[in-house]
Amino acid sequence: MTGQHTFPKRITVLSGGVGGARFLEGLLRLVARRGFEPWTGSTDGEVPDGRVQITVVANTGDDLRLHGLLVCPDLDTVMYTLGGGIDRDRGWGRSQETWNAKEELTHYGVGLPWFGLGDRDLATHLARTQLLAEGRSLSEATEVLCRRWNPGVRLLPMSDDRIETHVLITNPASGERENVHFQEYWIRYGAAVPAFAITPQWAEHAKPAPGVLEAIDNADVVLLPPSNPVVSIGTILSVPGIAETLKGCPAPVIGVSGIIGSDHVRGMARQLLEVVGVEVSAAGVAAHYGSRTSGGLLDGWLIDSSDAAQLPRIEALGIRAEAVPLWMTEPDVTADMVAESLRLASR
Repeated sequence: MTGQHTFPKRITVLSGGVGGARFLEGLLRLVARRGFEPWTGSTDGEVPDGRVQITVVANTGDDLRLHGLLVCPDLDTVMYTLGGGIDRDRGWGRSQETWNAKEELTHYGVGLPWFGLGDRDLATHLARTQLLAEGRSLSEATEVLCRRWNPGVRLLPMSDDRIETHVLITNPASGERENVHFQEYWIRYGAAVPAFAITPQWAEHAKPAPGVLEAIDNADVVLLPPSNPVVSIGTILSVPGIAETLKGCPAPVIGVSGIIGSDHVRGMARQLLEVVGVEVSAAGVAAHYGSRTSGGLLDGWLIDSSDAAQLPRIEALGIRAEAVPLWMTEPDVTADMVAESLRLASR
């Protein structure tokens, strides 16, 4: 896929937060390199010449309600990153952030001391919650928020319905098992307490947000970035209809491993893969997703160059695989990685 006429016009990406957002930065950089401009118009009809439509289906299982506000970490991380407002050092939250509201709330003794909202970030959650109170859906509210950021992609929540990822843990204070919100497991406990199960609460009753299934079914290629396979991609796939559409869509489905060696690049994928009984390796995650030729999800899988010895195991699953550098150190390097995923798709 090196020329204007062969570059995919419709690309759909299933994304979590930080890893997905950085992958998308590389994708947009690659689109610009090839002389195209992003197009965020309707999925109906043809994409104009010289444009590429990138649709992002973002995980909302990390969403939580705090101070009466709906906080959507993965949607916001993608929006801020692609719109130029992310805190580059942390990888999440707003740049040039201040924490006055958090400090005042602490003095009042309300809220969650382990989860703070910065002042600039707080404005986003206030705006979203007001839009929802006016009767807008989460999809519609996201579209309004994106007008401020112009991320260059069509950003969709996986569902407009409430879904929360919960983790069954051993409470370190009581020693009892209890279900906690994923954010509490990750932020309060640092993913360092024993965990036994991960559940996408209320997912079985949810519906994909408008445009999600169409974006998968009409894509020229579907990409799974190195987002968490359990609580990011896995939660998206828990919404009825999404996995089924992915398995049956005409476009190639290409994934990128977030596991290099025997550990995650960022986050807590290693701990959660162990909880669900998946081998912590690039080949283990490939087997977890499975090959589309045998009822799974993947046509192709990129792994890091250091894991090249795992290629025969992955190919034996019926998944085409290649080993390339996967460290997303900056957008141009990530663009090279994304180009490899599109080359794999063209095979």
